[in-house]
Amino acid sequence: MLRHDYPGQVCSIAKALEVIGERWSLLIVRDVMNGRRRFDELQEGLGIARNVLSARLQRLVDEDILERRLYQSSPKRYEYFLTEKGLDLWPALVALLGWGDRHSPAPNGPPMLIVHKECGGPVSDRGVCESCGKVLRARDARAVAGPGAGQSATEHFAPDNGGKAFSRSAKALAR
Repeated sequence: MLRHDYPGQVCSIAKALEVIGERWSLLIVRDVMNGRRRFDELQEGLGIARNVLSARLQRLVDEDILERRLYQSSPKRYEYFLTEKGLDLWPALVALLGWGDRHSPAPNGPPMLIVHKECGGPVSDRGVCESCGKVLRARDARAVAGPGAGQSATEHFAPDNGGKAFSRSAKALAR
């Protein structure tokens, strides 16, 4: 198993990687932002082994990036929601999305686009609406299928919210 710490590194990037740098972690955060909140939805959408997903989810909960909420009591089943700490990863995800689109482009265009909920304008990789100029936060935007989205990518956006990402967690509402 790979280590997930960086001993001797006095660096905020190294500290961040200790928390979210494991394989799959950011993809799990991405999927939760896009409305996939149940274990089976995450497992099916990512194609990740159940034991690996379980371990990554627990780590993200332990690090207060996700919170787990019971939606069924017998048997116990949970949904996962982003905390404020998790929502704060949005700028990094948007930047990585833009970087990937620029440096590893899909043949038919970007598979996912981020748009401003208020005006529908495209969002830059800096989190700025290119139509109205507003600097956005996670709750101001949503992911939509782009021109390079195949059928599997289109299905990636959770049907229950039409790809509207970033709903508020219970902890965030309590603040």
